[in-house]
Amino acid sequence: MAETNLQKPLPTITSEATPFWEGAAKQKLLMQRCLDCSAYIWTPRPSCFECGSENIHWQELSGQGQVYSFTVIRQVVGRAASQAFEKDIPYVIAWIDLDEGPRMITNVIGCPVENVKLGMKVSVIFEQQSADIWLPKFKPVNS
Repeated sequence: MAETNLQKPLPTITSEATPFWEGAAKQKLLMQRCLDCSAYIWTPRPSCFECGSENIHWQELSGQGQVYSFTVIRQVVGRAASQAFEKDIPYVIAWIDLDEGPRMITNVIGCPVENVKLGMKVSVIFEQQSADIWLPKFKPVNS
């Protein structure tokens, strides 16, 4: 059987998300925030999902947070695109509560999967995946 070079699927850069990806390329974690109700808006969109306002701006966040919930992926099942993640197994997918309040889903890297714990303090790092895509991932903060 011929070996194939499977590529991981990458996000599409939409007009709403362009500032996020530009910030990530500069190692900055940006998130939209509503100027009317102060809600953080994740994922990027043209209006606030809390109050409907289009009066939103981009705010830089600290990139600090803690693990709210996580799962360890130990097996890839399904479509060919998911097979591209096989070399990363095992890996952690986690919900991170950012210090500013919003929550985002990402990977925890930089430590053995068995060391990831609920409440663990983490800090963002960015991994370059293509010329335009730098993915935010989180690593443990050394206490």
